[in-house]
Amino acid sequence: MVSKHRKHYLFASDFDQTLTFNDTGYVLSELLGISVEEFERKAKGMAKLNLVQQGAELSYLLLHDPEFRSRVRRDDLVEVGKRIRLKDNIKQIYEILDRRIDGFHFDFYVISAAPVEVIQSALEGIVPEDHIFGTEFKYKASGEIESLVRATAGYGKVTRLDQLEEQLGIPADHVVYVGDGSSDIHVMLQVNRRDGFTIAVSESKLVAQIAKRTVLGDNALATLVPILEEIAGWQRPQIRALFESYGFLIQGWDRVQTDWVTLRPSGVLAEKMAAVDAK
Repeated sequence: MVSKHRKHYLFASDFDQTLTFNDTGYVLSELLGISVEEFERKAKGMAKLNLVQQGAELSYLLLHDPEFRSRVRRDDLVEVGKRIRLKDNIKQIYEILDRRIDGFHFDFYVISAAPVEVIQSALEGIVPEDHIFGTEFKYKASGEIESLVRATAGYGKVTRLDQLEEQLGIPADHVVYVGDGSSDIHVMLQVNRRDGFTIAVSESKLVAQIAKRTVLGDNALATLVPILEEIAGWQRPQIRALFESYGFLIQGWDRVQTDWVTLRPSGVLAEKMAAVDAK
């Protein structure tokens, strides 16, 4: 149980490209001998048709694409999890959020569109299985996918996060969400609207413009910096000391504001440029 004297927070993280360096769909395709180009073509086709929630393209392929459905078994998804390259020090993040920030306790959960078997396999021994929520399938006795039980993508992430808040008794403004792409947009907007805290771990305009902070780094520990600063109120020397206690020196720590600006000529200028191009 969390001490009454400690502030209780929920830390929820995406999986693909947030806690990992590669994407579940790519690793599965490699396992099946399907080219990355072919997987991307199929996934982008699903996205353009808007048939599924953003981030659920792989789940749709597993259910409906003949090449994936006929070949993928539950054991294959477990094997994919073993092959995925995780970012360093995820276990240390779990430990720090649990008990190393004085006056605070963060419950660490993973909420992802990836199949839950992949995430559980990849994070075995790091994050408890009951703290992992991914897309769930029903399987036949042979291990073949029979049907979809629950997709944790798009609004599905919002629903799952709401359930966790209620289950843990955590107020909405004590929620931290970390993500990297289009599948995280809905949940980030929801968290921000309710005064929670959002962190982007990519420069993608889709999320960088929505998240309250963006952190880029190869080590998962970097994700803790805005939490320690903005929520716990730590100063840089204190943060550096914590990282040093885990054997890491912060060599580069640059904070910049990025303005995404696209300019196009208009009016008379556009006409002049068109005339020059014509010549």
